[in-house]
Amino acid sequence: MSKTIDMAAPGAMSRRSMLKAIGTGVSTMALLPLISEEGALAFEAIQRTNAAPKLKALTAAQYATVDAFTDAIIPTDAVSPGARAARVADYIDLLLSESDAPLRNTWTQGLAALDEAASAKFTVPFVKLTPAQVTEFLTEISANEAQPKTPVEQFFKVTKDATIRGYYTSEIGIHKDLQYKGNQYLPEFIGCHTEDGKDCPHCGQKAQPKAE
Repeated sequence: MSKTIDMAAPGAMSRRSMLKAIGTGVSTMALLPLISEEGALAFEAIQRTNAAPKLKALTAAQYATVDAFTDAIIPTDAVSPGARAARVADYIDLLLSESDAPLRNTWTQGLAALDEAASAKFTVPFVKLTPAQVTEFLTEISANEAQPKTPVEQFFKVTKDATIRGYYTSEIGIHKDLQYKGNQYLPEFIGCHTEDGKDCPHCGQKAQPKAE
């Protein structure tokens, strides 16, 4: 896949490039496990209630770094909120809690590599970078995305793919960014209100007049 940093929006990834990645499947996303039904329900609840993080795999410091990194990859733009608002870091925490030790170690080592690279370049960890520094840093570590060589380049690719998956699993990604108007996820079956002679806010159908 081609380079995905969209310099028209500093630090941002082109939404068009993300959709192309999802559509073609040419990505390391294929190597990521799918979140379980229980995990999906938990992710939905986190978004619906805007609950404080209840971490299952990441430490508080790791969560803060993942939150900042994913939001730099998919920031808020004119179309929709970014990864932070979509709670992508919570999705990743849930995913890692269901994953095996090697994948969790990949993230532990990757987060360490991210901070090491940021500190080497700017003398501060990633969460302390200014917006301009984030743009410069992401441009640099994404330059070899097709064939990442360094640990931080490899971690950028892994995180980007997890961010895409988490974002487009969220309500914000599906309904605000993609503006999908179809069925919405419901934690329980409510039923169509037209059965009671009312307009239905869930499926959008209008009540039909009763036959004489």
